Amino acid sequence: MKSHRFSEQALSDWMKGDGPESDIVISSRIRIARNLNHHPFPLLATKEQSLEVMEQLAAIGASGKLEPIGHFDTIVLSDLTELEKRVLVEKHLISPNLANESRGGAFILSDNESVSIMINEEDHLRIQCLYPGFQIQEAWTLANRIDDIFEAETEYAFDEKRGYLTTCPTNVGTGIRVSIMVHLPALVLSSQINRILQAVTQVGLAVRGLYGEGSEALGNVFQISNQITLGQSESEIIDNLYSVAKQIIEHEKAARIRLLAESKLRIEDRVKRSYGILSYAAIMDTKEAAQRLSDVRLGVDLGLLDNITPQVMNELMIMTQPGFLQQVFKETMNAEQRDYRRAELIRKQLRSQMEHGGA
Repeated sequence: MKSHRFSEQALSDWMKGDGPESDIVISSRIRIARNLNHHPFPLLATKEQSLEVMEQLAAIGASGKLEPIGHFDTIVLSDLTELEKRVLVEKHLISPNLANESRGGAFILSDNESVSIMINEEDHLRIQCLYPGFQIQEAWTLANRIDDIFEAETEYAFDEKRGYLTTCPTNVGTGIRVSIMVHLPALVLSSQINRILQAVTQVGLAVRGLYGEGSEALGNVFQISNQITLGQSESEIIDNLYSVAKQIIEHEKAARIRLLAESKLRIEDRVKRSYGILSYAAIMDTKEAAQRLSDVRLGVDLGLLDNITPQVMNELMIMTQPGFLQQVFKETMNAEQRDYRRAELIRKQLRSQMEHGGA
């Protein structure tokens, strides 16, 4: 079977870059939902109808229209193993919905993996653009450009009053979802997180875990996004999330400064204790790994550890997930075997960092 690059490399190329505020904002994402006119929406479509949509949209991807943006490959879900699909979800390149429930599912992926155009997910077309750090506007500019390319080649389902029509009512209107993935350990440690997140939901934003709706906020990583797309323009949606995100970033920075000023020894102990456990543990489950890596990441950002790079933290965040772990070791594992291999992998990565001085 053909080996796909996405399953061999934990860090997508886009993740290797440093964006603004990257000590707090891991990534910025824009997702645009669209459906084709005169075609049943995916949930109501037969397999034949779904395949017809897939062929139509894949043909646009293969036509060369996207080449000014970069090189793209179209990957059909039915050609992938279950493990490869899981890796794609863990890397945020496709949604769990596309991986598990789509008929005629496919995606068009850019070489640097910053663009993933999903076909026959909940909607016919979902354009996703990811950027490192706090770069919402840059992600929007690229996503909008790709949307224009597809709109010029096909007819979208659009209503003059309601805007772009989507399967889920909360996406009707602009069809855009703006989100940032943020690491907020200081707000969690100082018991401010619930107050902050309640304030976020009161201004119409949603807070989720690492893998979106229904997922847990492992390792103090939260996904913050707009909830409603109807009745607001694209710029209003982006500006609203941008201003709220700026406030969250400032609150997290202030909490980090306070922790260093008031509890430096305790924080240093927590960071180095987690680093020691990660360096020597024989077994480790996903939840503990996420929490320990969060502690170490905070230590790196606060200058308490100088032999590890933030990039390695990003890499371990992906590599220690159940799917990627099995991909790395080329074996199917039960939970206990994964916990053993996860600890082994973390030990090796940290040892390698020590030997190379964080370079």
